Amino acid sequence: MKETNQDIIEIKNVLEIHYWLKNQSHVMNAVVENRCEFEVLSIIKEIANIYSLKINIETEPTAEGGLRKWFTIVSKEENKSATITTSIIVVLLTVLLTTPITKVTEKLIDKIFEDKELNEMQKEKLKLEIDKLKDEAAKRNSNLETNSSIKKRKSNFYETLDSDSKVEKVSFAVTDKDKVSISEKTVLKNDFKKFILVSDDLEPIILETAEIEIISPVLKKGKYKWMGYFKSEPIIFNMQSNEFKTLVQNAEIEFKNGSSINCVLQIRRKIDNEGLEKTIGYDVMVVNHYFENEKPIETNEGRKRRQIKEAEKNQTNLFEDYNAEKN
Repeated sequence: MKETNQDIIEIKNVLEIHYWLKNQSHVMNAVVENRCEFEVLSIIKEIANIYSLKINIETEPTAEGGLRKWFTIVSKEENKSATITTSIIVVLLTVLLTTPITKVTEKLIDKIFEDKELNEMQKEKLKLEIDKLKDEAAKRNSNLETNSSIKKRKSNFYETLDSDSKVEKVSFAVTDKDKVSISEKTVLKNDFKKFILVSDDLEPIILETAEIEIISPVLKKGKYKWMGYFKSEPIIFNMQSNEFKTLVQNAEIEFKNGSSINCVLQIRRKIDNEGLEKTIGYDVMVVNHYFENEKPIETNEGRKRRQIKEAEKNQTNLFEDYNAEKN
């Protein structure tokens, strides 16, 4: 059956944000409202960037009944597919903004189809486009659920909203052109804290065989930082390997111009208030080997680590071979 323009119009691309205020007030702190809208707009832009979509965001005057604002997502590409895609952004946004931090491991895109208020025709049209977006996301190694910028922006939104004593709850709705809600999700103020990040620290990155050229070693005891070149960039790092520090302090290792180590490097990170990832520190956990006249000299801890990994690998191979024989 051929689609008509009317079929496409049934899928909407208008987001309504409704701030519910105490005593049915419709007056809200302007700084809070503006900051909240800034975070929502930033999330919309981040979703669009992930899927390489060019969009405009239009807004309309507020309305009473608490405080209500509407945002229309408009694609810069004038075609039928683009109309559906902008609707996907609105639906994704409502799911993202109403999913607590502890639930980020769940498949957010799949949650769209749990919404009983979306009729089957809408779901089918959305599914076709969502499948395309999933494929595109896989190609770009993008993940909405774990996107640091989106998580931080969402946290900022609820932390700001939580500071306004007049706000009782907030709801997000997909609406039609007449402002009639098609699907609405509400978050109560008591639940705002579920959406706020406890810490801005991210999981550290662990590199098993990082190479660092030593610029400035620490030759005496104390909590002093080392300096080196990592990937052609100067870094300051903590030497956490007591074995290697002892070798250095006992003058068993001679540093020359270009001396380097191969090590297990931990890179500590956090996200700033804009949702950008920043490196905040480097720690050398284990020195696998160091170089003398370009010859690698394995450390005791490096040897033990290598032997453990080899034993684990052999055990895994034996297990796989055993299963293969059984089958």
